[in-house]
Amino acid sequence: MFEDHNDTVYEILRESEQLELAQLEELNQSHITTGKALAEAVIDSGLIERGELLEMVAEYLQYEYLPVPPQAISEEVARAVKPAVARMYAVVPLRVDDQSIDLLAKDPFNNNIIDDLTFSLSKDINLVVTDPDYLDNLLASNYGDEDSSIDDLLDEIASSEPEVDDDDELSEAALATMANETPIIRFVNLVLQQAIRDKASDVHFEPFEDQFRIRYRIDGALYEMAPPPKSLATPVISRVKVLSNLNIAERRIPQDGRIKMTIAGRPVDLRVSTLPTQFGESVVLRVLDKSATSLDLEQLSMPEDVLESIRGLVARPNGIFIVTGPTGSGKTTTLYSALREVNKTEIKILTAEDPVEYEIDGIMQVAINHAVGLNFAATLRSFLRQDPDKIMVGEIRDLETAQIAVQASLTGHVVLSTLHTNDAAGAITRMIDMGLEPFLISASVEGILAQRLVRRICPTCLTAYEPDQQLIEVLGADPLDIADKQFFFGKGCNDCSQTGYRGRQGLFEMLMVSDQIRQLITERAPTLVLRQKALEQGMRTLRDDGLRNIFDGATTIEEVLKYT
Repeated sequence: MFEDHNDTVYEILRESEQLELAQLEELNQSHITTGKALAEAVIDSGLIERGELLEMVAEYLQYEYLPVPPQAISEEVARAVKPAVARMYAVVPLRVDDQSIDLLAKDPFNNNIIDDLTFSLSKDINLVVTDPDYLDNLLASNYGDEDSSIDDLLDEIASSEPEVDDDDELSEAALATMANETPIIRFVNLVLQQAIRDKASDVHFEPFEDQFRIRYRIDGALYEMAPPPKSLATPVISRVKVLSNLNIAERRIPQDGRIKMTIAGRPVDLRVSTLPTQFGESVVLRVLDKSATSLDLEQLSMPEDVLESIRGLVARPNGIFIVTGPTGSGKTTTLYSALREVNKTEIKILTAEDPVEYEIDGIMQVAINHAVGLNFAATLRSFLRQDPDKIMVGEIRDLETAQIAVQASLTGHVVLSTLHTNDAAGAITRMIDMGLEPFLISASVEGILAQRLVRRICPTCLTAYEPDQQLIEVLGADPLDIADKQFFFGKGCNDCSQTGYRGRQGLFEMLMVSDQIRQLITERAPTLVLRQKALEQGMRTLRDDGLRNIFDGATTIEEVLKYT
């Protein structure tokens, strides 16, 4: 319940004084550790009833509270909101008159509902708070199930869709008309709703010569939905471009945009990237999950020593902290979580990002704009005149950015950034390859964290088993270490859509730059020598941390072998 609004629920509980502060802090810590919503953690504790909490929410938002909604609503009232709109905003009409409409809302915190529907329904909107669990049944009974409607919709489109002879010849007006047809609008909305419901991180629209594929990336793996007709490629991609304010007539160059909309009652932010290919434009939507902004370092399942090292690094008065790993390995999430540790009134934090992925209160965030010459180096240089304490640079991509980061560090700032390298020691060599002097690196870099994301075994179908001996040999584990250990896998169940995995888990390798390592950096020692010295000083490799997660029942041997 209210998973995306943990901070607001915390504020409501604190203001209500129904709980002692120590109790509230303990429940908040429990919610962070388990990943359960704070509202659910409070209700499960028995300290506050579900109805009491919902009443507090209604009072805080100054909305009406309805303890028990009706079992059904009349057809006349239901007709006041179209089925597609009701499903998209997760609302059910309760009362309607000439001037206003009262809506039961699954997410009453979402202000977009009032802003958007006041315009589209031409009435004053009044939201009513009720138990969100009731809303699903009311929506399904009054407006049908969206899963069944996607097939019906494809049948409807197939019967009415004219064949497009040559997509290249279509005018901007023709593309706009196709993109704004009701079946196309509904189809795109349903695809996005399914992606959000399945917790997808990316949605891929891919046109090929004789087919149009739509794939979701869930927990790092791609899953394909039943392919729609090839003729839908142009109108669907045009619709996505309309939503993201891109030029629909320009199909020869890549474009980047952003969509902010309400899907299944939740405000959702999507980053859009188009790429011209041989058979049309490929479009990828990255789901920017707002709930990630409430992430705490405690929630990242790091080993305690790594956690304390990061806290120590961001609390220092100066120095560079680098997070490395491939695209999609959670580097940005780790940096945001680290910044939240020091996001206090007395500390000024500036970030330069390409683009700004999450908006965080109290942090000044700058979006890189290459079109006007605002690159990382130029932004970082201007940061030094803004009197910051901590600086985050999205990525160190070139020598100029690296030099200014070092300069910022040496003049009393903490700099956090990312690099694309395979392991922690490789980040040093990468910076030297850029052209940075080794003595500058040894004087400024304080710590490097390498990380990967592996899929977590679904806790519902977690099963112990005896792995193949060949797999254990490939893993390279010491036979004495694994003699009394259990191995696990996920059998597959409804909770994980039969995949055996649900959610993801980080693997971490923390290299703290000691005096001996600084000496090796100055001597331009190769990566292997730096790595060996770090291991002598207690660093655990990504593979070692993978073994920890295997033995804890968090992930499988296959996942660890795949990513380390």
